[in-house]
Formats: sequence, structure tokens, C-alpha cells
Amino acid sequence: MTGFAGVLDAALLYSFRAAAVVRIQLGQGSGYRVAKNMLAQEGVGAFYQGLSAGLLRQATYTTARLGSFRILTNKATAANDGKPLPLYQKALCGLTAGAIGACFGSPADLALIRMQADATLPEAQRRHYKNAFHALYRIVSDEGVLALWKGAGPTVVRAMALNMGMLASYDQSVEFCKDTLGLSEGATVVGASAVSGFFAAACSLPFDYVKTQIQKMQPDANGKYQYSGSMDCFVKTFKDGGPLKFYTGFPVYCVRIAPHVMMTWIFLNQIQKFEKSIGI
Repeated sequence: MTGFAGVLDAALLYSFRAAAVVRIQLGQGSGYRVAKNMLAQEGVGAFYQGLSAGLLRQATYTTARLGSFRILTNKATAANDGKPLPLYQKALCGLTAGAIGACFGSPADLALIRMQADATLPEAQRRHYKNAFHALYRIVSDEGVLALWKGAGPTVVRAMALNMGMLASYDQSVEFCKDTLGLSEGATVVGASAVSGFFAAACSLPFDYVKTQIQKMQPDANGKYQYSGSMDCFVKTFKDGGPLKFYTGFPVYCVRIAPHVMMTWIFLNQIQKFEKSIGI
């Protein structure tokens, strides 16, 4: 029950913030303007479009990446004779875990983007997705099975960047807070989680921007797409707006990512304490 509550909370936060971030990245204005228009025109429910996809994403992507990260770090620690891993090894484990999680979660992530972008389209072009599974069904029907992994390249790269920032910085921050600052366990978890959330957002937003542009694409009347691929999207975006264009909506994105990361670590810490208490 606790595990489901944690997944639900994370999905609610992710869906709420992703709804605004996707629209900002689609060029609909600042965070305040987007949120105001969504609330005025569509109501509170607009912030939770794609909630079912958010739940599916948490159940696949988050589970796979955190589980694989612990497996990788445990094996690396054992190979290191039980000594703490250096930062570069933690970063490598984080990169690998991110790639594994993204491969599992890419279809759900695509459904989430499509469901949230659908409301921004003219009425005649909307698919009116009922839930994540209906979105996945429509994508397969209209574009084929492989379309479920459209944008998988930038999704994997984005996940690798996010996990490198999130996982490596967390373990390093825990060591600093505990050994250098002498903080209590609770303060250490909260402090390290906050640092982890910031670095996760900073490292991943440029890739998230490209991923969103690729995943929201749908063929025009001639069957052509706006971008031929991730690199084409990157080059055109860089030419149009420079490097800062990739950080469009960073405050909102950081508010979206950081609390989610913090909740993930706090929840995971409680699970580990429970496992130890029952001897697992």
C-alpha cells in the first residue's frame, strides 16, 4: 500500500508539472501565463491530463532505473572490496541505469507527451485520448508499433543525463552531509535529495526539450515531420534561439523535477529502512 501511495504521489507531481512544462516548451508562453490560461480555459483537470500515463511511466521507468542502479552499485562496490565508489563510477552506474529505465519507460513517456500536447491542437486535429492505453493503441494504429519508441534516442540520453545528475550527486551529497557536516540521518536525506534534484534538472533539461519537440511531432498532410531527428532538432533550435533556448522553462522544470527527486529518495530511504528492520 505504501509503495502504491509513493508511485501515485510521484505520478501526480510529475503529471501536474509536466503539463505546464510541455506547453512552455511548445512555445505557449511563460510558466505563469501557461498556468493561468490552463486554469482559466480548461480548469484544474488540465494539469492532470496524462495522469494515467504518468502512473504507467512511474511503474516502468522509475522502478527499472532505481532497481538497476542499486544492482550496479552493489556489484561495483563488491568489486571494489567494499570501499565507497568514486564519483566517476557512481556517474557511470547512473548513466547505465538511466538508459535501462528509459528503454522500459519510453512508450509511457510518449503517451504522456501526446496526451498533454493534444489539448494544444486545433479541435479537428485532436485525438481525444481517454487514457494512456488508449493513447498507446492510437499511436500503434496510426503510426505502427515502432512509433512507441519515437524519441527513444533523446529519451535515453535525457534519462542518462538526469540519472547521472540525480544518482551520483545524491550519494556524494550523503557522504558530504554525513561525514563532513555531521548532520543527522533525516537532515542528510533531505539535504542530499535537494542537491540531487537541482543537478538532475540542470543536467537533463536540454535533452528534455529536444525529446518533447520530437515526441509531440505528428505528420502533416504530406506525411512529413518538422524534424528529421534529434540532431536536426538540436541544430535548428540552436540556430533559432542559441544555447539558452534549451533551458526554456527551467524554473518550472526545476520545480517539477526537484520535488519528484526528493520524494523518490525519501520514499526509497524509508523502504530500505523497512527492509533492514525485517531482515531483507
